[in-house]
Amino acid sequence: MASKESKNLSNEKVHEVVDASDSEANYDHSAPQGEALKRTMKNRHIAMISIGGVIGTGLFLGTATALHNGGPVGLLLGYAAIGSICFAVMVSLGEMISYLPVPGGHITMAERFVDSAWSFTLGWNYWYNWTIILPAELSAGAVLIGFWTQKVNDAAWITIFLVVVIVINMFGARAYGEAEFIFASIKVITITGLIILGIVLDLGGGPSHDRLGFRYWKHPGPFNQFNGISGSEGRFLGWWAVMTQAAFSFIGTEIVAIAAGEVRNPRRNIPKAIRRVYVRILLFYIGGVTIIGLLVPYNHPDLDLSSTAAGSPFVIAIKTAGIKGLPSVINAALLTSAWSAASSDMYTSSRALYGLAVNGNAPRIFARTNRWGLPWVSVSFSAAFGLLAYMAVSSGAGRVFGWFANMTSVAGLMSWFGISVTYVRFYAGMKAQGIDRRTLPFRAPLQPYLGWYGVVSTIIICFFSGWSVFLKGKWASDTFVTNYLPLALFPILYFGARFWRRSRFIDAADMDFKSGLAEVEAASYEEPPPNNWVEKVWAWLM
Repeated sequence: MASKESKNLSNEKVHEVVDASDSEANYDHSAPQGEALKRTMKNRHIAMISIGGVIGTGLFLGTATALHNGGPVGLLLGYAAIGSICFAVMVSLGEMISYLPVPGGHITMAERFVDSAWSFTLGWNYWYNWTIILPAELSAGAVLIGFWTQKVNDAAWITIFLVVVIVINMFGARAYGEAEFIFASIKVITITGLIILGIVLDLGGGPSHDRLGFRYWKHPGPFNQFNGISGSEGRFLGWWAVMTQAAFSFIGTEIVAIAAGEVRNPRRNIPKAIRRVYVRILLFYIGGVTIIGLLVPYNHPDLDLSSTAAGSPFVIAIKTAGIKGLPSVINAALLTSAWSAASSDMYTSSRALYGLAVNGNAPRIFARTNRWGLPWVSVSFSAAFGLLAYMAVSSGAGRVFGWFANMTSVAGLMSWFGISVTYVRFYAGMKAQGIDRRTLPFRAPLQPYLGWYGVVSTIIICFFSGWSVFLKGKWASDTFVTNYLPLALFPILYFGARFWRRSRFIDAADMDFKSGLAEVEAASYEEPPPNNWVEKVWAWLM
């Protein structure tokens, strides 16, 4: 017992030493003394963020549109395809960030393994993505409140949500981790309960005792003919429409990398968090859409008609089965999802801005932190963009804001593209410098092929993301611009930065694999083994 206590005390002293200094972090553009993040996020925080951090309205509500477009099999295949891309990107990112869990995540990785212009482009693209999504989530929360009452102006709810999100983030990474632990737990419990309930309803366990089985796979059918186009062409387009929607549901899994610089015992907790991608993709997304396809026909009139719980396929199935009261419970869960997403958006955008400043790609003031390790300037600046949520209250301004929000989807996919390119360079650098990948804390399978799969697949999806406007009679200028402007801006930013800085690709033999490594190793340690089965279960979960 005394030995265990002394070991824990020793670990705490290691944390104090690591938090108090940043002696190994003075590489290139790194933060100087007094401008460093601190590792205050616990095991359970990063574990729950990795499991349920990005489960949100995309899965609860967005699947309604996807089911309507593709049918049950098109829905399943679309999510499975995007899930495979998400897996490829995350394990590639996981290999890099487990080895060097430094502030800035993949933005800093791009600085080291590609070039400074790539880091500049990836960082600002990523910051824009999460900064604009913040007011969108705040607006979504106000819309969800409308499920219960329309008497209060949406601006009042937006104000309440924004204040709470700012307070959570101003208390630092540990407060964000605690809040996200609670929010993510609610989301995980909700989606797990809905999947179990869906199985029961499908097997005839509801009040109506109607056994559904695979009824809707036969009638109206496994695929929808998109836009009334007959034959295999219509089915293929329906599946592709699911692909683009599903991609937007998966965006955000890379938040683990951004949090890497504030996680305790990173060499243990980051690999464990990355491995939970399997659970999230297979159980929640693939399992969830499979159940949805069994419960609701793709031609149901209530699909794609509401932004509240009323439009959720799960709620439609519950109402059809004759169960009362649950829609309000689900709407409450959706509200916590929007709140959780807004908090994550502010956290991610502020750390992305901090990473940009640390790497010399943003004004130095954004790297400023207080004595608790909070990048308060970056948080304050990113929080100010939350005020854009009030644009959604006005119909005219709301339309303009909708254009900004739509562009974040393609920007998120371009972030995946940037991460995959960075990994391909990382792999080449390790090979050139003779570093054995078997020594890494986390080693991804099937590399570098998964990295290349991420590069090619993400750019293809982005290129064809706005294909529907080219159908006869479907042209929409705003849809075309919001889909293709972010795609065009990415190379403009990159080549513009490269020309301005006169930068060049970093040779594989010259890549920096060592700076900051001593700090990471000092912050990592062997945790004491569990003493009983309760501790074993907790250790397995967290």
